[in-house]
Amino acid sequence: MTTLRSERVTPVILTYNEEPNLPRTLASLRWARRVVVVDSGSTDATERIARAADNVDFFVRKFDCARNQWAFAVEQTMVASEFVLALDADMATTSAFVAELDKVFLGGSYSGGFVPIQWCYFGRPLMGSFCPPQLRLFRREAVRIVQLGHTQEFQINGRLYRFRAGVRHEDRKSVERWLQSQANYSRLEDQRLLDGHRLRPRDRLRRTGWMPVLAAILAYLRAGGPLGGKRALRYAWERVTFESILAIRVLDRKLLDEGRRGSEAMDS
Repeated sequence: MTTLRSERVTPVILTYNEEPNLPRTLASLRWARRVVVVDSGSTDATERIARAADNVDFFVRKFDCARNQWAFAVEQTMVASEFVLALDADMATTSAFVAELDKVFLGGSYSGGFVPIQWCYFGRPLMGSFCPPQLRLFRREAVRIVQLGHTQEFQINGRLYRFRAGVRHEDRKSVERWLQSQANYSRLEDQRLLDGHRLRPRDRLRRTGWMPVLAAILAYLRAGGPLGGKRALRYAWERVTFESILAIRVLDRKLLDEGRRGSEAMDS
């Protein structure tokens, strides 16, 4: 174990019924002296898996929103290290990332690091995805946590490093659980679109209801197209499913507004 790394970086993970994913994630974090897991009240074997790892401290907090859950995890779990590595329960560090963390990041005067997220299915990575590098490594005492749509965003001032190596993302939960999550995420994203906060070009397209038409083709090509095989096709259908659920919410809201205006016009 590298003393510099294990003393200066604490991995922090949020969980809720992550039995299919957590063993891989924790196995990739054996290098850490302490790993913090904050659970939202899992009913599967998540707690047992976490407590079985000798470097894990396990906490439970009722989930209200991603921003508050992460704020608790970073600020109220007695993290004493200089840096926090914020991971989802389906993310695993790679040997290349850990080596870069040791040799480059911790050897420089950085405030945080953008980490590439490599999308995987059944142990094999896609050739590409729409997921950009994310600020996942940061100085604990300087980070700001905000919520945009369905997820959190970490913000920090100072010198930032962009990792070449990244972490692997592989969610092996059931399709039924995945669909439930997408329905919830789309509800929060619909609210963000309605608020008009920090809209990106693709968000403006989402507000028209036409995004699903492009999502499948663009996602398939980004994941490798025919060269990506079944994994690229799987990724494309995931993206178009989410975008379709979101588009239905957007269009339902617009149709409801049109109906109300029509009723008001008739009454007047």
